[in-house]
Amino acid sequence: MTTSSTAGPRSTTKKAAGTTTNRTSARKLAEQLRVKDDESPWSEDEISEVRGVLLEEIEQHRVELKLAEDELDDLLRASGDGSGDDQADAGAKTAEREHEISVAANARASLRQAEHALEQLEAGTYGICENCGNPIGKLRLQARPRATLCMTCQEKQDRH
Repeated sequence: MTTSSTAGPRSTTKKAAGTTTNRTSARKLAEQLRVKDDESPWSEDEISEVRGVLLEEIEQHRVELKLAEDELDDLLRASGDGSGDDQADAGAKTAEREHEISVAANARASLRQAEHALEQLEAGTYGICENCGNPIGKLRLQARPRATLCMTCQEKQDRH
């Protein structure tokens, strides 16, 4: 998180208090979160890093979703009734609308996944496979913080 150089002492105090709260929360979570047998327990720093990544992803996906929805609104307004369009123009406009619908759907799905992962983290259930109940693994979660399945279950799902 970046802070502005114009921020006054109040914002610094607020940030420091929030950091203390996050540290306390991270310490409690480090004790709760399950890991694979061959992994070390989550550290406070690792939890704080994952939380930060998820918060950044949530913000990024919200921005992407807003941009895609705004673009789609513009396309729908600009399309009018399409009575003067030839087939090529109509096809291009349709393809562009479908693309923006797809971008918005992907951003919405990614946003939900990141929010769900953050909720799990805060609840102390982060890192548990939603299919088999085994730990997902720290390395996988550090590489893909939104993961909800362990590698075994993910591979089974991908094959079907």
